[in-house]
Amino acid sequence: MKGIIGKKLGMTQVYDENGVLIPVTVIEVGPCPVVAVKTVERDGYVAQQLGFGTSKVKNVTKPELGHLKASGLDSTPPAILRELRVDEIPEGQGVGSVLKADVFAKGDYVDIVGRSKGKGFQGVVRRFRFGGGRASHGGGWERRPGSIGMCVDPGKVRKNQPMPGHMGAVQRTVQNLVVVDVRLDDDVLLVKGGIPGANGGTVMVRSAVKK
Repeated sequence: MKGIIGKKLGMTQVYDENGVLIPVTVIEVGPCPVVAVKTVERDGYVAQQLGFGTSKVKNVTKPELGHLKASGLDSTPPAILRELRVDEIPEGQGVGSVLKADVFAKGDYVDIVGRSKGKGFQGVVRRFRFGGGRASHGGGWERRPGSIGMCVDPGKVRKNQPMPGHMGAVQRTVQNLVVVDVRLDDDVLLVKGGIPGANGGTVMVRSAVKK
C-alpha cells in the first residue's frame, strides 16, 4: 500500500500510443512531507502521516506546532494532514522525507478518495431518483415522495426511508482507476476517468485495494 495527497485540477483528454482518445483527470500530487510514522509497538498499527500544502504559523495551534517540530515543519506547517495505513514503512520514507509524483508509475491502479460536490437541501426526486406523482387529474404531488408509512402492520415509518435532505458533500471512493501518465516536472498524475469533488478539492491517491 502506498499513497499521496493531491489536489484535483480538472479534466482533459490525451491520446495513447495507438491514437485512442482517453478522458483523464489531472491531479497535482505532493510534495508531501512525512510528518510522523506510526508503529505497531507504539501505536498498534503501521501508518504514515503526510502533509500537503502550506499554512501560516499564526493559524496553527501550539500542540500542532509541537507535533510538527520532530519533522522540522514547525516553521512551514502543512495545511492538511492525512494518515495512510501501510503494511510497512518503505525504506527512505521516514520522518522528514518528501513524497512526490514518482510514488506511482504509468499503468498503476489507484483508488481516489475525495469529498463529493455539495448540492444543498434536495427533494426525493433529485436525491433518490423518485418518479413523483402524476401531473394531472388532481394529483397535486408531482415531486413529493407519497406515502411513507403503513396503515396497520407494522404501523410505522421503516428505517432508512428515503426522505428529502442534504445531498452531497460526503466522502466517496472511486476504485481501480488507471494512471495514464506521470509528469514529474509538474508533480502531476493523469488518471483515467472522473474522481469525486470540485476542481481545487483535496483528494487522497492510494494503491488500489481490489487489484
